[in-house]
This record gives sequence, structure tokens and C-alpha cells, in this order.
Amino acid sequence: MRELGIPDDPRLLTGKGDNEDAAVVSLPPGKVLVQTVDFFTPVVNDPFRFGQIAAANALSDVYAMGGEPFTAMNIVCFPSGRMPLDVLRDILAGGLSKVRESGAVMAGGHSVSDAEVKYGLSVSGLADPGKFATNRGLRPGDCLLLTKPLGTGVLATAVKAAMPGCEDMEEAIWQVASRLNSVPGALIREFGLKAATDVTGFGFGGHALEMSKASAWAIEVRAEGVPVLPRALDLARQGFVPGGSHANRRYFDSLTRVAPGVDPARLDLLFDAQTSGGMLLAVSQDLIQPVRARLEAAGELAAEVGRVLDMPAPDGLLVIL
Repeated sequence: MRELGIPDDPRLLTGKGDNEDAAVVSLPPGKVLVQTVDFFTPVVNDPFRFGQIAAANALSDVYAMGGEPFTAMNIVCFPSGRMPLDVLRDILAGGLSKVRESGAVMAGGHSVSDAEVKYGLSVSGLADPGKFATNRGLRPGDCLLLTKPLGTGVLATAVKAAMPGCEDMEEAIWQVASRLNSVPGALIREFGLKAATDVTGFGFGGHALEMSKASAWAIEVRAEGVPVLPRALDLARQGFVPGGSHANRRYFDSLTRVAPGVDPARLDLLFDAQTSGGMLLAVSQDLIQPVRARLEAAGELAAEVGRVLDMPAPDGLLVIL
């Protein structure tokens, strides 16, 4: 980690070069702690970009609660002796770049020798008591905004198969998945939004259903209105749908009501296992215009994809039109 040139940070009270057993970090008063951890195998070939995507994905869980990342620790599995250490250095450098962008302290980490590369972060964030979002906060009439297009799972599957144009697909994955969800996270705090989630492994549909079940209200989504990455629909029609996405469809099938005529490929993308996807924000009718305007002014997607129905659903229900 010394080679990466991590600067001193006054919040970190223990020295980086002293081989301490743990990091000691000073906390601001009046805050609550948000904690998360995530790591996975590469979804792109470039190690620096993989590090960025994996770090952005881990940081996203803090943003989804309306928190701000405060500290981060690396989690690394690496085939020591079978892969150049430059690859490991580039992965860590990519992750560090996103931790710095988030404003968090890089406080160390842990590595193990493993046959397969895996990387991610353990992240601690801070939030104001009573001013964070949860899955339980949906209310009938809320609009649902999505801040990134779907399809990274489908594109990553095509990249692994070395499909023609895979370089462009990898670029598209990186452009979307390495982008921090810091702007929608800040809007949760600014506008007092009560319900939000980030769209990751369970797909858009799975995470929407988690919100539906926790809040006990049904959700309606217009499949044609959900934005997807270029080529994602065509690739889904060709069968480049990852196994995790098929598993999502099967697992959530009993909680999903699909209208006749919905494009099967779009349905696949609604349950596509995303890597570092966007935020799904529940916004009341009186706030929808200012929240959309703020997202768009910051260069974020602000697609109105559905609404919360005035229909009790204690087990969760997703209606797809």
C-alpha cells in the first residue's frame, strides 16, 4: 500500500507504516454508523478499472442509505506467484482512486492467496440519526427514479465470451459501473427521502421487491420505460444472460405479475444481476421535479420507471407492465 502513495489523513490516529493490528479513527459527534462489505471476481479485463468498479460497488451501499463513506478497508484474494504483482497493484490503485473520490479514509485491509482474483471493500459510513433511507420507506403514490441503465450483467457475459465488439462493451460497463452513487446519496439527505436501494446482484426487480416487501406496498414498473445499456437487449435475445440473472427470475417469480406482451428480453434485463448499478429512489409527488432536476444537472440519469401502488402487499409484489 505504501507504493500507492496514500496521503496522511488527520482522521486516522494510527500510523500506516507501523503494522498496527487495526486502524483507530476519530469520529465526528452526533452521527450514526453505516457498515457494509462487498467483493467479487473481475467483470472487466483491465485491473485498474476492475478495482474502480469493485470499490464503487462497495461504496454504493453506504450511499443507498443516505450515508457518506468514512473509512474503507481492502479485501483481496490474489493468486500469488501465478500472476504478476503489477496486476494486484493496479487493482488496489483503482480501488484507492474511488475511495479518494468518495472522501473516505483508506484504513488498511486484508489479503489472502487464492486461485481466483477477488477484490472489494469493507466500508464504514456516517449518517444523521433519523435522516437515512431504508427499504421500509415506500409510500403509496411515490414515484420511482432510476439513476443508471441496466444491462451490465449481460454485457459482462458477452465480454467473457469474447463477442465481437467486446472492447466497446467493456468500456460501457466501466463508464456506468465505476461511477459513484454519491449524487443520489446526497439527495437522500437533502430532500429527506425515506426509501432507496442500489441495484446490484438481485437485479432491478429483486431489489424493488425487497423494498416492496419491507414496506408492504406493491410496486408497478413500466418495462419499456426502464433504460438499458446499448446492445443489452440484443445480447439478451441472443442468450447472453448470466446464470445469476436466471436465478433471480426463478426466485422472485411468485412475487412478480407480468402483463401480456412484455418483451421477454426486457424482463430478463429487469432481473439482470448488476455490478455497481444505479440507485432506485422513491420520491413523493411534490418532490419529483426538483429531485429530477438536481440529478440531471449533475449529469445523472433520472428515469421515472414506476410508482408505488395503493395496494397492500405484505409479501411484496412487483407488477410489470
